[in-house]
Amino acid sequence: MRLASAERAKRQRLAPGDRRTQIIDAATRLIGQRGFWGVSVHDIAAACGITDAGLLHHFGTKDALLIAVLERRDKVDDDSLARRLGIEPDRLYEAVRGLPLAEVCAAVVARNAEQPEIVRLYSVLNAESLTPAHPAHDYFVAREARVIAFFGSPRSDLHPDPVVRGRQVIAMMDGLQLRWLRDPERVDLPTEWAALFGRALSGVAQS
Repeated sequence: MRLASAERAKRQRLAPGDRRTQIIDAATRLIGQRGFWGVSVHDIAAACGITDAGLLHHFGTKDALLIAVLERRDKVDDDSLARRLGIEPDRLYEAVRGLPLAEVCAAVVARNAEQPEIVRLYSVLNAESLTPAHPAHDYFVAREARVIAFFGSPRSDLHPDPVVRGRQVIAMMDGLQLRWLRDPERVDLPTEWAALFGRALSGVAQS
């Protein structure tokens, strides 16, 4: 009975916007678990209780669905981070320039600690997309440049070159997050970030 109810719920008619959200949510979960190459259109469609053709009606191709997943997550994450920092979402990238780097990083780590499935999604796809043939290759090249600029802009004495500073922060954060994803029972992400890197980032350059 419970299984039948779940199947009926999946197969219910949804408005186009709601169906797109359902598909993106399912794709996010499955790609995070198996990687892009380990998931088929049929897998995602079945998780939503629709046909392959029904899924492709909304996104056209599997590649286009992947980009939609990533773009939706970027928007959600930016809005969440802005709220944590008390910034208007549309001013996030401008406003962080006036904040200490340690504060910005602590907010990012705290946000990521609440969504391991999303961090796993980005970690898996970031590694897969090192291959130029991957459909998200260009996306991750552009995203890395954007994230380096983001972490290079807050006030800090970590390194005088903002590009180098941004790369250093990404390297530290990605490295610790991989250890956390591998062993979440023993690695508390915010605590270990503060212990390992919080002090290193706490210097604030005076303007």
